[in-house]
Amino acid sequence: MTASQVRTAYPRSDAVDGQPAAFRQRFDAVRATTMKLAAPLSAEDCALQSMPDASPVKWHLAHTTWFFETFVLERYAPAYLPFHPQFRVLFNSYYHTVGDRHPRPERGLLSRPALDQVHAYRAYVEHHLAPLFTRADEDAALRAVLELGLQHEQQHQELIVTDLKHLLSRNPLQPGYMDRWPLVSVHPQRATWNAYAGGLVAVGHHGEGFCFDNEEPRHRVFLPPFELASHPVTHGEFLAFVDDGGYLRPELWLSLGWDTVQAQRWTAPLYWERRDNRWTTFTLQGRVEFDAATPMVHLSYFEADAFARWAGMRLPTEFEWEAAAAGCPVDGNFLDSGALHPVVPRANAPAGQPGQLFGDVWEWTRSAYAPYPGFTLAEGAIGEYNGKFMCNQYVLRGGSCASPRSHLRATYRNFFPPEARWQFAGLRLARDAR
Repeated sequence: MTASQVRTAYPRSDAVDGQPAAFRQRFDAVRATTMKLAAPLSAEDCALQSMPDASPVKWHLAHTTWFFETFVLERYAPAYLPFHPQFRVLFNSYYHTVGDRHPRPERGLLSRPALDQVHAYRAYVEHHLAPLFTRADEDAALRAVLELGLQHEQQHQELIVTDLKHLLSRNPLQPGYMDRWPLVSVHPQRATWNAYAGGLVAVGHHGEGFCFDNEEPRHRVFLPPFELASHPVTHGEFLAFVDDGGYLRPELWLSLGWDTVQAQRWTAPLYWERRDNRWTTFTLQGRVEFDAATPMVHLSYFEADAFARWAGMRLPTEFEWEAAAAGCPVDGNFLDSGALHPVVPRANAPAGQPGQLFGDVWEWTRSAYAPYPGFTLAEGAIGEYNGKFMCNQYVLRGGSCASPRSHLRATYRNFFPPEARWQFAGLRLARDAR
């Protein structure tokens, strides 16, 4: 495997400049964050699967380790002996070229291996990776795949949070993962519109730093003048949509969206429930009465699109969003804060500058997830990472309260099918310039 086949840019960090210890420290920090997320959970918590789209925490712990074992140790440590030969099948996700896979909907049936054996698997693989960090300083392809493994694990950190939330919500006890409610109280900010001139703009990753292959190559697109709302749509604003019969009005919905509403019997957003004549929502702190000023979360693309139509607006394209975010700092409410729930923006941006574009909720765009002009797949299993999902998905931008801050950038393209609701996804309104 060559660096070009890996098709991912390695960040120009201390590890590249002759200080592999710095990269090892970051590796240890990422792996420790994953374990910290699982630490408050029982073995039972870690073993259960609430729906086919979600995975048990135990599986996430093992799969992120399987990635390093399969794509690093098997290639770069010829004397390496697998921890358990059957793990190659049990913890393969969607890499058909690697071999057989355990069925995704049946991951919750894996009572064995036990959680402590999964922990031992993580320690075993980390031990055998250790000698490779110094070697990686001289081997660009090895550096690249190690970096991809870290970025992959950060993606699964968010999935641990989202999948766990769905699991806990299905428990009649409505247990919380943590007890931090209420979160820090911040006065709500008035939403405004920010205007952008558009024109011929460059999009896609460029320069230094890591990126996934779906962020390349950089190219130019033409944008008519447009406006973006300074903040994502709030719980209170979405409540007005619900109260106005939004889930009962087919004229607001895409055809496939309305079919989904009917088939799934949606009458309100995921996790919403009326109690004592008040709307509540399930959070990782348990069930609470929501704050009307916080960003709306756990919306499907269909719901986001219907709300925008109801409001007389539209969703932004992913390129409008990226053009607005270019040059903006990656500031906001992320996994690092520990809130694991959207919070009210602390302040409006200065006049003429965009509001907070990162954190709190992933923001649906109206852009179908498709390859950029000139996109090519990497050879081998690594080529399955992103490209084969470029069908029937929509792009989200910006990151969420469950995303690690260091994992995000303005060119990052997340993607999910339009009916998905369990991710921390919301929306920001857009409109054509007036």
